[in-house]
Amino acid sequence: MLRIDRSIYDQIVAHARRDHPDEACGIVAGPEGSDRPERFVEMINAERSPTFYRFDSLEQLRVWREMDERGEEPVVIYHSHTATEAYPSRTDVSYASEPNAHYVLVSTRDPDTVEFRSYRIVDGVVTEEPVEIVEQG
Repeated sequence: MLRIDRSIYDQIVAHARRDHPDEACGIVAGPEGSDRPERFVEMINAERSPTFYRFDSLEQLRVWREMDERGEEPVVIYHSHTATEAYPSRTDVSYASEPNAHYVLVSTRDPDTVEFRSYRIVDGVVTEEPVEIVEQG
């Protein structure tokens, strides 16, 4: 199960809507081994594409080094789908390289509906998991 603070959930959805019609992408870092998504990191889609995303390699190197220095890991790796459901594509599955991460997809195909789903992707196997949004306070 992915437990995520409302504020981080809202930031992910806002980023996905803002970058539409291109896919948005980023991570939420958390303390190593904690499974707690705590620090939202919006990243650039180097592809600037409505059908594909790729982290900018220099930005990814900087972000991953920063996580190492802070004792963090990518707890959530997120991106948006602009015209399809929030389900990992074959390409998404092939690029999933963090076995402990929650892979979050947000579909922006309908401007009036939030479709926010989370998956575990390990060795090419996709498993959807429940999402619990935690209210602050």
